[in-house]
Amino acid sequence: MKKIKDYLPWIVYFVFFLGILVVNPGAHYIHLVARIIIFSLYAVAFNLLYGTTGLVSFGHALFYGVGAYITGMLVKATSPELFPLFIILGALGAAFLSVFIGLLTLRLTGVYFTMLTLAFAQLVWGLTFKLYNFTGGDDGIQAIAKPEILSGGVTKYYLFSFIVVTICMFILWRIRRSPFGTVLNSIRQNPQRITFLGLNVYKNQLKAFVISAFFAGVAGGLYAGLDGSIHPDMLHWPTSGNAILMATIGGMGTFFGPVVGAGILTGLEEIVGKYTEYWSFCIGVVVLIVVLLFPNGVLGIKKTGGSKNNEEKETEVVCNSGD
Repeated sequence: MKKIKDYLPWIVYFVFFLGILVVNPGAHYIHLVARIIIFSLYAVAFNLLYGTTGLVSFGHALFYGVGAYITGMLVKATSPELFPLFIILGALGAAFLSVFIGLLTLRLTGVYFTMLTLAFAQLVWGLTFKLYNFTGGDDGIQAIAKPEILSGGVTKYYLFSFIVVTICMFILWRIRRSPFGTVLNSIRQNPQRITFLGLNVYKNQLKAFVISAFFAGVAGGLYAGLDGSIHPDMLHWPTSGNAILMATIGGMGTFFGPVVGAGILTGLEEIVGKYTEYWSFCIGVVVLIVVLLFPNGVLGIKKTGGSKNNEEKETEVVCNSGD
């Protein structure tokens, strides 16, 4: 029974994201769910820092956007047939950039870390406007072609995105349940005790930062192919804020919480945007209600009242072993 309970979120995940192909509500809604699944990967990757390690990066859109720009520019410069390879190269580019930024920002804590990550993201966002000949400026880059096997309707690209995202989600899931994931949880709860145990907090935070940036870059590359265009807003601070909202709404203390948050936020944008131009105000009200009524997020409701999940219990064992 315990194993079935552990894998129940995965079962729901497969039923929902594959069920949409069986129901087949039309190209528009399949495209909407494709956005949700790509944003899910972005939010889950961000939550490795936010919910697991306790680092609030407000510049994560930088890695999402860099992954998208590298993928899009390589497709425009060469051939769309190598699109999957370019997604990997985009993610590696985001990870490489995160090493440099992480080495500088992780020396600070709290709001100083948050503001410095925001500063780096805004710096690169500004460069995308200035380097017009290279990035297309505020026009971005349009008409990013997909390989022939993924062309001809959104369903093929949705299935491709689902496979890539599922592989990435499984890797992140295994990381979170590994000894390394337990160390990250312990860092969030009490970094001093981790230091007393002889573990290097800074190095483990840097590893989490790079891993998170890599998978955010994969999400960016996938989105470049979905819409066939990229633009500077992908690196702007609201995109970073969306990752925080998705994780907070869904439940930052759970692995699948950001997936639920991505679905709620993207669905609200779609539904409310049809009826009023003040959709952002309405979304803000809904988010406020959710946060006030469910401080642990939608999937974190069961934790309210003091119950603890297995990860928290394991973390306490690690922390208490230093007493």
